[in-house]
Amino acid sequence: MTFPYKLVATDLDGTLLRDDETVSARTREALAATAAAGAAHIVVTGRAAPWTRHILEDLGYEGLAVCAQGAQVYHAGERKLLTSLTLDRQLAGLALSKVEAEVGPLALAASRDGLDGEVLVGPGYHVKEGPRPAVPVRDPAELWAAPLNKVYIQHPELDDDALAKAARAAVGNLVDVVMAGPGIVEILPLGLSKATGLSLAARRLGVKAADTIAFGDMPNDIPMFAWARHGVAMANAHDDLKAVAQETTASNDDDGIAVVLERLLRES
Repeated sequence: MTFPYKLVATDLDGTLLRDDETVSARTREALAATAAAGAAHIVVTGRAAPWTRHILEDLGYEGLAVCAQGAQVYHAGERKLLTSLTLDRQLAGLALSKVEAEVGPLALAASRDGLDGEVLVGPGYHVKEGPRPAVPVRDPAELWAAPLNKVYIQHPELDDDALAKAARAAVGNLVDVVMAGPGIVEILPLGLSKATGLSLAARRLGVKAADTIAFGDMPNDIPMFAWARHGVAMANAHDDLKAVAQETTASNDDDGIAVVLERLLRES
């Protein structure tokens, strides 16, 4: 027998990364053994390329990565963006006004397009502590001054699920709204998802959806699971993702990816 998949697609936060934002030795070894068995590993993350590069470099990762919820296909070995889709700022502004009309004022942050695009953080927006550079701005107009790949929204009272649901209902077909992690609700170009970015990258690699196993933990991974042949939710995953997964593995802190890959390697 041979390894049953040609592509292993992994989300980063809450999936490949442990809560301390490192990748365990066990998981690294499982990915290396999978590569030796003929399957490529591709990172598919909500993080834009500037927030992803240091992790890829630590992994010695030279291939393609899908970043910014599918907006960017990044070539790690060549350190360049192969594709980059931007958010229509006028549409985004209109969408946000519709959301605020329903739920009240939002705190905003914005991810600028490009290989060195900064994340700008507006007044009142809470950024998770960690090695992710963000630039605070006092004037909200600065958030809109250059091309963006996404806008982050937070609400002083609504939790992530409630905010995402209310925003989705308010924006109609102007933009897409995803919940990508704790405190992370995002406004994206309409029709963009991890699946669209992954399909582009897979085509470049000559691999099909039927050849792909995907790992994730949040609702923004649902389109990726729908695209791939087999979707594996982490034990720490959101219930909405577990509901559409083919299986659930151990948590990100308990090497859930390695648990599945080691089993597949034993069986192949």
